[in-house]
Parts: sequence; structure tokens; C-alpha cells
Amino acid sequence: MARKIKTKNIENTRLAASYGGWTYCTSCGENIGYLCYATYDKIEFEYECGCGSHGSILIDFEDSQTGNSCDTELITIKNRLCCPEDSSPLITILEKKLKSYKLAVTCKACSRIYEKLNGK
Repeated sequence: MARKIKTKNIENTRLAASYGGWTYCTSCGENIGYLCYATYDKIEFEYECGCGSHGSILIDFEDSQTGNSCDTELITIKNRLCCPEDSSPLITILEKKLKSYKLAVTCKACSRIYEKLNGK
């Protein structure tokens, strides 16, 4: 069942579908990652692409739960950043295409907010 979006603010970024799928920088057209459709409750993602463009994604849903901050890091399975509680994939970030990024993603299953910061 499709979820109803409450907030969707996307800047200099294109998603392949309404709230997930392949993710692209609109300035250069490069694929910068993949946002998994069904496993996140809220996403806040800010980045600087390799082309110098700054972009961001903020999406949450009408049925989103308030997340709980945690110090636990996401785990990597294949190339996906996953929830360490149940291994559900949340997002793939193609780091080689980005100069820097800041991520806060809330897992739908466990309601934990996972944060990741990367700067080159």
C-alpha cells in the first residue's frame, strides 16, 4: 500500500519515484544513490555533489512515528546502509560521487534515527 507523504522538500535532486528509488543530482544528472521505498519513516539528506551542486531531501509520511535518537551506526550490507536491528536496507549512498553529505534516517521498523556524516 502506498504511503501518504506529509512533507516532501527536495532541492537540486530527482527521485525515480515519488518517495524512493534511484536518486540523482539535477545539476549534472549523476546517480548519487538509492533510497529504499518501504523501510524508512523519515529521511533528511543534505549533500554536495562532485559537480559542486548542493542538494537535499526531506521526506516523511502522515503515519510516521516520532523517532528516537541513537548512537548506533548503520551497518553496510553489500552497498546498502542498513538498520543494525533487523538488517533492513534504508539507503545506498554512492560516496565517490559526493564531496560531502549529512544523513539522518529513521527506520520504520525500530523508530531509531541513524545519523551519518561524511566530508572529504
